[in-house]
Amino acid sequence: MTDTPPDRLAVDENSRYHDAAALERGVGIRFNGVERNNVEEYCVSEGWIRVQAGKALDRRGNPITLKIKGEVVPYFKTPA
Repeated sequence: MTDTPPDRLAVDENSRYHDAAALERGVGIRFNGVERNNVEEYCVSEGWIRVQAGKALDRRGNPITLKIKGEVVPYFKTPA
């Protein structure tokens, strides 16, 4: 595994961007210079993150998310 986090990563296991190995290692997100710990999904190349919108759920029981655009800097919390 490289020392660079993936360009796009999702916490949801049903997403095609879910990477269990990277999540197990621990990925931190710095968004617009502020440390965020409630990120559901991110994309560095497109410059956005998805965060939960309160405790609201959709009809399938998944959390409703908001897409916020800005500078995304992912990093691994633990070394390889």
